[in-house]
Amino acid sequence: MLKIDDLKKKYGQTRALDGLSLSVAEGELFAFLGPNGAGKTTTIRILNGLTRMDSGEAFINGVSLAERPLQAKRLCGLTAQHANLDGELSVRENLDVHCRLYGLSKPERRRRIDEHLAYVEMEDRADSLVKTLSGGMKRRLMIARALSHGPRLLFLDEPTVGLDPAIRRRIWALIKKICLDGVTVFLTTHYIEEAEFLASRIGFINEGRLVSAGRPQEVMDNLGQWAVDVFGANGSETRFFRERSEAGSFIQSSNGAGSIRRVNLEDAFLKLTGRRVK
Repeated sequence: MLKIDDLKKKYGQTRALDGLSLSVAEGELFAFLGPNGAGKTTTIRILNGLTRMDSGEAFINGVSLAERPLQAKRLCGLTAQHANLDGELSVRENLDVHCRLYGLSKPERRRRIDEHLAYVEMEDRADSLVKTLSGGMKRRLMIARALSHGPRLLFLDEPTVGLDPAIRRRIWALIKKICLDGVTVFLTTHYIEEAEFLASRIGFINEGRLVSAGRPQEVMDNLGQWAVDVFGANGSETRFFRERSEAGSFIQSSNGAGSIRRVNLEDAFLKLTGRRVK
């Protein structure tokens, strides 16, 4: 569904993307992780026609973004990091404006708006002004808007940022449903547990390059199954082990100065980049 080859982008002397290459299969839920400034948002902006690439190639369902940008863009839906809804319009009016931009007829607009309001469980708020909605409702409305023209590929750029844990879980369930219904999802997130819960495959980006990609468990297994966090006068250090018995033996040899836990995705990213996912 998505193929990127040697994508490059500079802002002045800053190299935002430095030969990024990756692919996402149809129906996949792909999580794109990295620290601030790694190139995640630049990638999404380029793939949605909001920023020009300097060089490289990108294809969406086989359509070249460089050669047929409008056709490629019609295949995509996008929810941005920050709410970009019109607060003075109603929920229904926001969706109607989006559908008009994609050239949908009045009967088709009405059908799709009703369908997607039901999909995100917001039928009862159709005539409410957007400025009266909670943060979670605005996120759900942004997702409904992104889906309303029938995209094959949905980009979710930090879809749960700033939401409380209960609302975040509700958005997770919606994202899972979208993928199960056949839409390919490309997700960026600062929440490592979000990627672990949702993604069928993940990719780590650092300094504009893909440094690792695979299924979450595969990426973690490259380190080991168990981690020991050791705390000392010079700070903390983490060691990784294939077997729990090996981790236990290490703690004994260190006079018990450590704690055992399962390896997680943040461990993998720290090992690969030396930076936390932010």
